[in-house]
Amino acid sequence: MATQIPAARASRIGSAIAAGFGLMRAFFARGTRRRRQEEILLDLLRQLTLMTEEIHRANLIQQYRITVDQMDRTIDDPSLADASSTLTGLSEVKRRQLLFANREYGSLLLAHRVGGLDWDELIGHLRILCRNAIFAEYWDRTAEHRRSIPDASVEARVGAAVDVMMEELADDPDEWWIVGPPTAG
Repeated sequence: MATQIPAARASRIGSAIAAGFGLMRAFFARGTRRRRQEEILLDLLRQLTLMTEEIHRANLIQQYRITVDQMDRTIDDPSLADASSTLTGLSEVKRRQLLFANREYGSLLLAHRVGGLDWDELIGHLRILCRNAIFAEYWDRTAEHRRSIPDASVEARVGAAVDVMMEELADDPDEWWIVGPPTAG
């Protein structure tokens, strides 16, 4: 004889299955909600990182503006040159030229640091700048200044690239467009 399942019992099994599906939906809904919260949190962290980097770049630009303002004052008023320059035995004109060369180099370095120039673009601009006799003199006279820069810094890396360019230009100035470190492109 076959076992008969009463209707009430069948409905209980159906109810249990329905309840199980409900619990599974709730569980997965919580999982989906949690994943969504984690996605939102990660997105906020990315945005915070970008804002922090942007503030850092803005601070670099502001610091450079202050430096340039001081250099402009020094270039305009020779009596201030002795307070801002450690180079000795220079005429007033030569000191102004070397300060301006420093300013040009600093502008390129800043453009690279804030993302305005990638490495290859920076190297290209530096190749041209290194051909200038005033810049070459500035670079030679300030070699001691660069020794105190930490080796791991961007400025030390750029300075090493300029050193290579200067050496290679001294050997063969006619091939200025290929001097320096290799580019990524």
